Amino acid sequence: MCGIAGIVAHGEVNQELYDALTILQHRGQDAAGIVTTDGQRVNLRKDNGLVRDVFQQRHMQRLLGHYGIGHVRYPTAGTSSNAEAQPMYVNSPYGIALAHNGNLTNAERLRTEVFRDDLRHMNTDSDSEVLLNVFAHELLQVKRLQPTPDDIFRAVNGVHRRCQGAYAVVALIVGVGIVGFRDPLGIRPLVLGRRKHAEGAEYMLASESVALDLLGFEMVGDVAPGEAIFITEKGELRRQVCAERTRLVPCIFEHVYLARPDSIMDGVSVYKARLRMGEYLAARILERYPGGKHDIDVVIPIPETSRTCAMPLAQGLDTRFREGFVKNRYIPRTFIMPGQQERRRSVRHKFNTIPLEFQDKNVLLVDDSIVRGTTIGHIVQMARDAGARKVYVASAAPMVRFPNVYGIDLAAAEEFVARVGDVDAIAREIGADWLIYQRLDDLVKAAQEGNSSIRHFECSVFDGNYVTGDIDDSYLKRLSLRRNDATKQSSNLGPRGNDDIPELHNHA
Repeated sequence: MCGIAGIVAHGEVNQELYDALTILQHRGQDAAGIVTTDGQRVNLRKDNGLVRDVFQQRHMQRLLGHYGIGHVRYPTAGTSSNAEAQPMYVNSPYGIALAHNGNLTNAERLRTEVFRDDLRHMNTDSDSEVLLNVFAHELLQVKRLQPTPDDIFRAVNGVHRRCQGAYAVVALIVGVGIVGFRDPLGIRPLVLGRRKHAEGAEYMLASESVALDLLGFEMVGDVAPGEAIFITEKGELRRQVCAERTRLVPCIFEHVYLARPDSIMDGVSVYKARLRMGEYLAARILERYPGGKHDIDVVIPIPETSRTCAMPLAQGLDTRFREGFVKNRYIPRTFIMPGQQERRRSVRHKFNTIPLEFQDKNVLLVDDSIVRGTTIGHIVQMARDAGARKVYVASAAPMVRFPNVYGIDLAAAEEFVARVGDVDAIAREIGADWLIYQRLDDLVKAAQEGNSSIRHFECSVFDGNYVTGDIDDSYLKRLSLRRNDATKQSSNLGPRGNDDIPELHNHA
């Protein structure tokens, strides 16, 4: 899960890219970066940290140019070294910078091909650098001083032929323009926006429509699966589907947790989908209580994502909705953090209770999803400490049972709370009086009602069905070794790269 943005405008784009990354900060809190150009000089700033910390005034003053791309990152492949912050840059051909959201499932094989067959060198373990070098190699084949739109579309077609997995990409080609493309299944999101200007149209690509809205761009639509969008440095737009086989299978976890509620993804309102999740979950809970005779006094969401779902849930149960937790917004998302000890400490610092909403009540806590069980277990105990008689838990998502291989680094499978057994066993593990999960069919319907043309969603974390068809047990075992807490903590103790490169000069 990362956030990407690209803008072609008639004036400087540094501030708007900064603003876009701030809007997309929820998609990655590990690192941030921006590349801009005026068609000759390439200016780059990237480092570990939040957007507000990475970019100071001195950096912004150097990020000159009327088109550029940006990225916010949390690590799903490689390490959290700042050497792997994006965008990444290669000088040949033309000078290309690339920002990527997703995960290549055949990155290991491609890394060998890039070195042995394409004769290209890589400096990191990031699959994004692999993707950049594949795109650069395919574009190099045109052997033309100035590539045409058809040349660029052929290069993207080459990427689709060679790369497997999930990827939404924005790439800057110096002296040429910006290209954005999405994998042939459309797993990871990418949207296109347009804004009127006296000198002609300006265009923006972004992971979520909310970034377009807040910068004054009108949404043109989603980039289609396998489609490439090419915007010349003069603001001319071309688009073409470049993959041979395409179908739309977007990631359903975007609607559960990842995306902002004010975004529209593939024609589906994230906010509306989460409302429907609450309605379906209320019906599921009422199945436990014939005639609706439950003993739930109050429904309390665990901020922030579950709030939208919890409101119609409370309405469906004909009981009160209350805010019982105050959240410190400056603590990062805990599922990203390596190590149970760090997550436990962050949970204690992240939430505080409002005791009046718990005292002598039977409380239903609503969470968007349950992965390791660390956060929810501590929150259940906080509710009891605040005076709750009984604590029930409802998850807006089904049980997370399988690792995600398409760009969401949830955990190693053996670290999921699902490992302890059935729903009753998990309830005991987290200290709840009872626990209920959303049905997968209901979750799919909640999102599908917004766009009936979407026939399938990528739901692998719930059902183990990996839609790219290239995932086997050996891949999952290797993934587990990379993702477990011990490995993450060890890699985070390693040396940090030095990528504080204020400017890269390229004369196209």
